[in-house]
Amino acid sequence: MEPLSIDMQRPENLLTANLHYLVLQSANPGGLADFYNRSLGYHIELRDGQWLARAPRRNLVIAPGAAKSLAGIGFGIAEESQLVRLRARLNEAGWHFREGATTLFSIAVTLDDPDGNCIAFGVPRPQPIGAAADIPPARLQHVVMASSNAERIAHFFSEVLGFTVSDRVIDDKGELKAVFLRCSHEHHSFAVFQAAENRFDHHCYETTDWNTIRDWCDRLAGLRIPIKWGPGRHGPGNNLFVFVHDLDGNWVEISAELESVAHERPAGVWPHEQRTLNSWGEAPLRS
Repeated sequence: MEPLSIDMQRPENLLTANLHYLVLQSANPGGLADFYNRSLGYHIELRDGQWLARAPRRNLVIAPGAAKSLAGIGFGIAEESQLVRLRARLNEAGWHFREGATTLFSIAVTLDDPDGNCIAFGVPRPQPIGAAADIPPARLQHVVMASSNAERIAHFFSEVLGFTVSDRVIDDKGELKAVFLRCSHEHHSFAVFQAAENRFDHHCYETTDWNTIRDWCDRLAGLRIPIKWGPGRHGPGNNLFVFVHDLDGNWVEISAELESVAHERPAGVWPHEQRTLNSWGEAPLRS
């Protein structure tokens, strides 16, 4: 993982981490693994009944299960001292956690959030996987969930786990519709939308700039994978984006130029409207 900028270092009592892997479930895990191999250049390995997908700075585990569901989120940390502080925070909150290695972490603390989402924090195992020459860069950067109680999830991530709220989206009745949270200098690594049910919303890969988004779009077009939303620019995070669907219909985002946030910057408030999700035009309001 890349070190944080010195002028944006987070206080020691807060979590500093990066999204390292996701565990996607599918009724057709082999087919979904093949999609990510063709589209995003993942190297695929069948291991213990699940597909391990790896590429530089991005990892997926694809397991049998219900389509369009997420069975795990893994945040990588640079130092085991982060786990010491995380254990203390969880013990203080009286929140149950498990310890031990995971598929991609040599040591980890694993817990279930209030919605039952399984989240691991750990030290990544070495990843000797090289990039194919024709694949543009893309780093697994953030994941977004929907919740029937977004406020509770945001409180858990900020007050128990040690994330920081970057921005909130509020409707005209004063009700919370979305929260964007960070665990580094990047605007968000996790977000939660208010919804009627708990579900997986999307995951995102951060690339370098507008020209590289173009290169990704050209690659996807060559594979006959259509753009479903975008190009556009989000309000919270100020990032450029395009979205596609994977084989199961999961939203997959490719983004660039996500805002870097100094720790002292207060949380912003945005109105619940299409221009908040896309300052350039229309947006599907999913909260």
